[in-house]
Amino acid sequence: MIWEVFRQEEAGDRHTHCGNVHAPDREMALMFAQVQHGRRMQTNSLWVAPKDEIGEVDADEAEFGGTTDKAYRWAITYNNIDASFAEEVAESEAEQEEAAQKRGDV
Repeated sequence: MIWEVFRQEEAGDRHTHCGNVHAPDREMALMFAQVQHGRRMQTNSLWVAPKDEIGEVDADEAEFGGTTDKAYRWAITYNNIDASFAEEVAESEAEQEEAAQKRGDV
């Protein structure tokens, strides 16, 4: 039986898939996982799960939150401001200044 092994490097980190082991039962799988995957790098915790019990849903089978563009969440997006947008901002600022002068705010 094949068992998938997930390793956590430090407490609080995520468990990441690091490989698999072949073992007849859970106890042997845990022991093999410790020997093969737990001692190579710093390890805080190991998870061992039967391969048959792990399910997968990929992008072909389901939509994960749709296709909404959420680039606005990343500051790097604002480095590429469209020139027409910059013109609109300048026009808007000019209109605001003109309106302030008419009101006598300036």
